[in-house]
Amino acid sequence: MTLHPIEAGNFKLDGGGMFGVVPRTIWQKTNPADANNLIDIAARCLLIEEGNKLTLIDTGMGHKQSDKFYGYYSRWGTHDLESSLKKAGFSMDDVTDVFLTHLHFDHVGGAIQRKKDYTTYEPAFKNAQFWTNEKHWQWAVFPNTREKASFLTENLMPMQEAGQLHFLENNKTVKEKASAFNFDVFYADGHTEKQMLPMISYQGKILVFMGDLLPTTGHIPLPYVMGYDTRPLLTLKEKAMFLDLAATRGYFLFLEHDAHHEVITVKHTEKGVRLDQVFTFKELFE
Repeated sequence: MTLHPIEAGNFKLDGGGMFGVVPRTIWQKTNPADANNLIDIAARCLLIEEGNKLTLIDTGMGHKQSDKFYGYYSRWGTHDLESSLKKAGFSMDDVTDVFLTHLHFDHVGGAIQRKKDYTTYEPAFKNAQFWTNEKHWQWAVFPNTREKASFLTENLMPMQEAGQLHFLENNKTVKEKASAFNFDVFYADGHTEKQMLPMISYQGKILVFMGDLLPTTGHIPLPYVMGYDTRPLLTLKEKAMFLDLAATRGYFLFLEHDAHHEVITVKHTEKGVRLDQVFTFKELFE
């Protein structure tokens, strides 16, 4: 097995939305905001090369939406999904599986592209199977009012219409082996229903793809919960459980949304679980 971090693009989000009830005077110490109260966000994906499978975890927000849509997110930098895959030695057509932690637009948007007629859509990975779970799929295609703007029909239905959509089976357990993949999955329901976080054994370490359970290093303290979460009190419980486990077992946490830190570890302190060490992916695994 070989892992490759894939940078799908950087953007900005409202700091208040990202930190919920925590005041700006506190969160800006770790996540500085610009004049518009926006903080730096990454769309950092992960590519797993193993045997005949080439699995991409999440896809960023893609390029098919309107300029007005992207204007809300102040995209910055030069990172791009296709060019990042190319830098790793692969093309979009090489990907055999796309594992989606959840179906919010900033995680699934890059999975779908416009057809040449510019009016209809198709999977951007024509040879891939797309993986979610049935409970989250139903949650996304029949969205609640709060999340409706994050679940875009054009990001979802082309996978199903192309016959490339597949569901992981789960037994409602917190952590279990993903039957189609060689890694465990941690299920979290606080941010959205049945978010799936891969736990990958690699080079003697456990690397956890944190998705939106822990967006950035600034979110480590338990009360630092996103305003975007549908069940913030459940997020508190899930974070407490997971971070205690991560600190005790020495997990390496791969941060999807932290634009300035790729991988971290956490430790137990008198104030609770806190940041321990920060790594680049390269210095940790190469």
